[in-house]
Amino acid sequence: MATVEVSKPVSAIATKSKDVDMPATESAAAEVEETAGGEGSTEAGDDVKEKVLTQIEFYFADSNLPYDRFMWTLHTANAEHWVPLATVSSFKRMRQFQDKGLPWIADVLRQGSDMLEVDESGTSVRRRKEVREPVGQFERSVYAKGFGEETPKLQGELENFFGKWGKVSAVRMRRMDQTKKFKGSAFCEYADMDSVTRFLEADPKPQWDGEDLLTMSKEAYCEMKVKEKGLTGKAADYRATHYTQRKGGFNAFAKDSTKEKGKKSNAEEKPEIFLEFLGVRLKINQDDGGSVEESEIPFVKGASLKFTGCGGDVSFSEIKVPLKERFQRPPYVKYQRGDDFGLLGFDKTLSDEDIAFIREQLEIVNDNVVEWEVPDEETEKAFQIERAKAAAQRVISNSDNRGSGGRGGGRGGRGARGGRGGRGGRGKRGGGRNREAKRDDAAEAGEKRKRAIEPDGGPDTKGKGVPVLQVAKKAKADSS
Repeated sequence: MATVEVSKPVSAIATKSKDVDMPATESAAAEVEETAGGEGSTEAGDDVKEKVLTQIEFYFADSNLPYDRFMWTLHTANAEHWVPLATVSSFKRMRQFQDKGLPWIADVLRQGSDMLEVDESGTSVRRRKEVREPVGQFERSVYAKGFGEETPKLQGELENFFGKWGKVSAVRMRRMDQTKKFKGSAFCEYADMDSVTRFLEADPKPQWDGEDLLTMSKEAYCEMKVKEKGLTGKAADYRATHYTQRKGGFNAFAKDSTKEKGKKSNAEEKPEIFLEFLGVRLKINQDDGGSVEESEIPFVKGASLKFTGCGGDVSFSEIKVPLKERFQRPPYVKYQRGDDFGLLGFDKTLSDEDIAFIREQLEIVNDNVVEWEVPDEETEKAFQIERAKAAAQRVISNSDNRGSGGRGGGRGGRGARGGRGGRGGRGKRGGGRNREAKRDDAAEAGEKRKRAIEPDGGPDTKGKGVPVLQVAKKAKADSS
């Protein structure tokens, strides 16, 4: 079903394809709760019939049926693909019509649908034609931002809004991956390119509550996001593909393809890697060198401190060592050589007692009296985003280094670490930069247990932490 990073699919007129912002639901009954169309039906006659027809046809549409696990299960339950009409009418979006009875619903389908047919008993319904994989969905999709806060009827209102410019196949409200909070933006998939053109070239520009919307094609949106992230080369190509393809969730076409080509072995599949950051578990995208969705990075107010007046030459250990007495993990330090200031990041909101302790222990830094203050909210947010992104990259980098060993380089034989071009033997040192065998064994054992990584601040209960953020060039490297 639909999702959203990864978005919620739409209603009777929408495709339930999965988007970049939300994971797809697994049953039509659950999905229907998310799709559009108003609650309660006060219209009479043809208007009500049209709603029923549109909603049921949506369930069986190419854009929804093969991506809705529950509907696909019903569709394939028997060789003739008959689906119980009583089950379909029990979905949340259909409950408002239940009082009219199954015979009435069956009659609506018989009289108005070219897509569906009802059996002689009036108790089952099916498609007239075979399911086909949709094409051109990406090209027929537009992006719009500026819809404000979510309301109970917003999905239906958005469908009606986009419908002013043409026939809508899907409206997907974009949501945060973790919290599912509405982002205030949506993707609309139109049924044809003429509708796309009318929407994008509308004059006056589309408005919501009297305010102009930010609008563009989905392709333009994807290009914009790639540029914002500063991606180039393979990373940019991967991100572009990430936006254009249906990701995750149920897909009957992919499932059939897998059967034909053979499933990949578990050994070939990359295990997911997560980053435990400021109390939130962030999934790391491994294919672009290590990244996390910026929208999912938490903001913990008061978890940072800024120092000023250090004189331009600070040792990381000079800051970290005095704080070990109070903080289980040392702070994350950002400082560039030559600057008279720097930032410290912690794993929690600092109490007044914490701040007093830091000021007392670090009253003098680099033989200079420094001033300590909580940075403004904008600075602290940017700092925490920077921390999370750098930590994710470090995690993947460390993971790649650990996995690239073996004969001739990287990790050597059992009990040793091979250096550049070197090879460690059993219980011996490898060539180049090596570590003691005991440390290497311990690292291997720890790696088997590790699946989540805490980059800075706060106890790591599942594996060792990630080094401090690398600062700009000419900055001192923090090796701790």
